[in-house]
Amino acid sequence: MNLAQENLKNAWQASLYLRFGDTAVGTQLLNTKRHGPLNVQRAFFPEGKDCAHVYLLHPPAGIVSGDELRISIDVLEGAHALITTPGANRFYRAREDISIGDSKQYQHVEFRLAKDAKCENFPLETIVYDGADGVNEVDIYLHKNASYLGWDITCLGLPSSTQPFKSGSFTQLNRVFCDDELIFHDRIAVHPNNDIFNHVAGLNAKHVFATFLAHVPLDSDQKSALEQSIDSLRAVVSENDAEGKVSITKIRGLLVMRYLGDNAEECKALFTELWQILRPIVMQKTAVNPRIWYT
Repeated sequence: MNLAQENLKNAWQASLYLRFGDTAVGTQLLNTKRHGPLNVQRAFFPEGKDCAHVYLLHPPAGIVSGDELRISIDVLEGAHALITTPGANRFYRAREDISIGDSKQYQHVEFRLAKDAKCENFPLETIVYDGADGVNEVDIYLHKNASYLGWDITCLGLPSSTQPFKSGSFTQLNRVFCDDELIFHDRIAVHPNNDIFNHVAGLNAKHVFATFLAHVPLDSDQKSALEQSIDSLRAVVSENDAEGKVSITKIRGLLVMRYLGDNAEECKALFTELWQILRPIVMQKTAVNPRIWYT
């Protein structure tokens, strides 16, 4: 076996498709299609049958050069799904012996929410190791009367373990479409040649950056309640002495909360507190942490 064949053998081309529907017994995971090392066990219902909690499983626990992971999730009319992961995602150091193409490590996640659908997307943090060559894309397609809460948390390197992110590249792209119209486009590409990591208008030498998005039906009382919640959200930020780390803005019907700092656990704790305020408004439910977060 030559080097190209060996690299191809070691590269994972994986995909996972999930479809949730509202049934007579509540939200159900109606359909699962998978290829490669991506899977789910089953739906859990810790807060009743009308909200399905699902854990995305990736047994290799990391993405290496040549890997391409694609996750697609449909939430049909009236259904409510909460998606999370049992552990951090990882983009490992890119291979230097790639001969089957470039060294890219790629993940694309797509959500499609129908009318009156509800979805919460709370993966644990993504760790990007020094020397990685990663691309992570998240596309959200919303009906105007769908409800969405979701975050992504990215950690560049492991500075607390004296493994800072000094080389390599990473691109994070978040897009939100409402009735097929692009309403949010946020892209950051960290590369040694552009100095985005150190630039004061970029990451300002901070290792953790994150975005938390909230969307409610446009023609509803929830929209006014979401706007009125901003003061409460900012009070949480102030109480945690995080004014210089978290920003909260409205962009074309979306509530956008950003974190820029050096501590992924701090970010998750802050976002969880914001979720506790937002969930009763957006989902008409109190916040119930997924059980997997306690393991």
